[in-house]
Amino acid sequence: MNILLDREKVLLFLNDLNKPTLKFMNTNYAGFWKRFLAYIIDAIIIGCIDWIILAPLLTAIGFSVAGGFPFSDLSSMDELDITALIATISAMFGIAWIVKRVVDILYHSLMESSKFQGSVGKLALGVIVTDINGGKLDFTKALVRNICKIISGMILGIGYIMAGLTEKKQALHDLIAGTLVVDK
Repeated sequence: MNILLDREKVLLFLNDLNKPTLKFMNTNYAGFWKRFLAYIIDAIIIGCIDWIILAPLLTAIGFSVAGGFPFSDLSSMDELDITALIATISAMFGIAWIVKRVVDILYHSLMESSKFQGSVGKLALGVIVTDINGGKLDFTKALVRNICKIISGMILGIGYIMAGLTEKKQALHDLIAGTLVVDK
């Protein structure tokens, strides 16, 4: 009987070895205002990067466009010229918006999937981005999170405001991507 008990203990011990161990994760979730301040810091950095890319691009487009329109005498432009000018300016705004979104998404995705686990703004405030289990994000998960930020902003910013209202302080893009923003 004693040998049987010892055998059962050994089997229980071996069974416990096969179970995944729980990772103790930080549950000090970063609140709305901390995240908002990190956003401001990152917006300054991304704004500088945007202008390094956009200024030469838009200048080149602007010079090429300017050569095709008689700006010295706008009254001589016919309706077709005015329509073409408006379409060109609209296209420039569209190009600028796309470039800004791509820079923003890549910046955050690369930083959040790196060893730092957060953007410069988040690091300055001592917060990191993790998956729902407290692990480091891979690039794909970070990319999904950051693409979903477009959705968070499209609905009057309510997706961002959710970070102040949910139990784990998750914004809409965090809920969609299965991520958390926690204190370091």
